[in-house]
Amino acid sequence: MAIFVETFFLDPAAQGTLQAKIQQMIAQGILSGRFSKGEKLPSSRKLAAHLGVSRITVTLAYTELLANEYLESRDRSGYYVSENAPEPPQFSPPLPQQENVDWSRALGRRFTGGATPAKPQDWNTYLYPFIYGQADPTLFDHANWRLCALQALGQKDFQALTTDYYDQDDPKLIEFIARHTLPRRGILAQPDEILITMGAQNALWLTAQVLLTQRRMAVVEDPCYHALRDILVQSRCHLTPVAVDRDGLPPGALPDAADVIFTTPSHQSPTNATMPLARRKALLDKARSMDALIVEDDYEFEMSFLGAPSPALKSLDTDGRVIYVGSFSKSIFPGLRLGYLVGSKPFIREARALRASVLRHPPGHIQRTAAYFLSLGHYDSLIRRMGQVFGRRRAVMEQALSDNGLLVAGRGVFGGSSIWMRAPGHLDTRRLDQALRTKGVLIEPGQSFFHNDHPPQNFYRLAYSSIPSERIAEGIEILAKTLREFG
Repeated sequence: MAIFVETFFLDPAAQGTLQAKIQQMIAQGILSGRFSKGEKLPSSRKLAAHLGVSRITVTLAYTELLANEYLESRDRSGYYVSENAPEPPQFSPPLPQQENVDWSRALGRRFTGGATPAKPQDWNTYLYPFIYGQADPTLFDHANWRLCALQALGQKDFQALTTDYYDQDDPKLIEFIARHTLPRRGILAQPDEILITMGAQNALWLTAQVLLTQRRMAVVEDPCYHALRDILVQSRCHLTPVAVDRDGLPPGALPDAADVIFTTPSHQSPTNATMPLARRKALLDKARSMDALIVEDDYEFEMSFLGAPSPALKSLDTDGRVIYVGSFSKSIFPGLRLGYLVGSKPFIREARALRASVLRHPPGHIQRTAAYFLSLGHYDSLIRRMGQVFGRRRAVMEQALSDNGLLVAGRGVFGGSSIWMRAPGHLDTRRLDQALRTKGVLIEPGQSFFHNDHPPQNFYRLAYSSIPSERIAEGIEILAKTLREFG
């Protein structure tokens, strides 16, 4: 591979002749790792023109570097970084820059320090990864996704691939969501009531930005999806947590001053509670009486392998106060980062304008590939396959938890991909997590899901989306043994 000539710049502070400066520039590039062994350097003519020096100066520098084995010459091909290039530096490395900016004063706002925990990037190296939100490569339909991606790259779809939609979306993807995905949830929507987002989290951020101000009150479930709480804290609204029970968010506990209510009725995150139909209707009635809006994150409705899911809250809404958030990132693969918002036209219009000012629109190639994957039936096949496998894994985990006497705090009525657990009251599951990692077991401590400054320490989440059935029982046994060791 050739090194781009634009990467070469002479240091005006460097000492010596032009030839020496060029030698030092190339040697530093090699020794710093910017130029790799075997890479081709620009021709002497091209580099001389770029640097504004004579060609003979560059040729002499190359010749000296060749003599010192930094470079090697290949017949009729040019100069390359030598396989025998010296490793130790032959010059004093530049001193690190001294920053003179007081960032404690320069930063207008801070976004670090939120509740969202850092998850191990090497989760797939653990033998027992009971970790939520990661894809299982053994379940994904690589072949058909690749074919859909190639089809999206074809000449027929060149305009869809390369067009700047500005604030619009791929019409094929919008059409599929409107005609196939939403009707399955009982929702009817027009194309201008749908907006494609970079996953559910981006949808929640857009919603918070459009609906909330410092004077408005948002209600969030407690415990809840920690990234949502970070988003709402950053919006500087008045944030009120409401404790969930076995049926999810209780309408009677909502404060009368609430402006926007965030809820996950299908599978409450993280407890997996499913809101019954009667409570869904009561929540709508309560919101109507307060003139509040509801943001429904239809979390994991696709993973309903134990029974048909309840109707979406949005499908029961008769006066347009529910904003619906859906996502393909969990059901296809997390790195896809593709979701959607459904709401009344005035809301979608503002969310669309905000999205356009931030990222214009999600990449056209990703949208068109997803549209083909959905419309050709591959998505439905994937969901059925995942449901069957998750059903078997869930049964194995339920049995293993029962055999080892572990306490389940919440499980999805219709399925899902995780189980919410409770350890003995004195135990801090963060310490448990650290102890388990040394034994190849990954769990998710539950403290970050709670809103208050002193959250309960003894909850944790076990997911079965990324661990084979044959490893579940052994992993749960290790977990139970470690819990006993903690007393």
